[in-house]
Amino acid sequence: MSEEIDGTEAPRPGRDDRMLDTGALRALAHPLRIEIYDILSQYGPQTASTLATMTGESSGSTSYHLRALAKHDLIREVDDRGSARERWWERPKGGVSFGNPEALKTPAGRAASQVVMTEYLNRRHQQLMRFVADSMQSVDDFEDNSMISTANVRMTNEQLRELTGRMQSLIDEAVDKYRDQTGEGVRPATIRADVFVLPEEGPRK
Repeated sequence: MSEEIDGTEAPRPGRDDRMLDTGALRALAHPLRIEIYDILSQYGPQTASTLATMTGESSGSTSYHLRALAKHDLIREVDDRGSARERWWERPKGGVSFGNPEALKTPAGRAASQVVMTEYLNRRHQQLMRFVADSMQSVDDFEDNSMISTANVRMTNEQLRELTGRMQSLIDEAVDKYRDQTGEGVRPATIRADVFVLPEEGPRK
């Protein structure tokens, strides 16, 4: 899985995605670290204290996990911001791929990759379900600013590849144009696109 992050495939041509090695995947393979990493991706720079408030953990715990993530360059300290007592952290810009073929060749790499992708997708699904529940209280906001769509098609591999490439180009365009936008009315938003081949029906082997 790769993201602008937020994937299961290798970095795409023309993109400077970082493919996480087994060491980085193992460092990330912890529910709270996934949450911290995703918060930094979605909401921007944070301190251990603000992350503690957002996650419900202690600042000592978030500080410990921030340092663990920083050891593998998954996050970095923000230059010229904060103090010795209040350090700010950010996730470097650019795509990240969680699906490293080399890592998947080893038991440790496969286990870490599964934890990372499962926790990451669980968090995004929880956000989606919270959005749906909250939107029931504000129908106008739900209809005007979002899209939740599912469609079923029958396509060849080449057709799927063309479709996902076009969709990714559109997402990349929006990210490049709006990623650092600030100002009145600007809110963090997430773009999620799922395209995959359906499994065969019947009992799992």
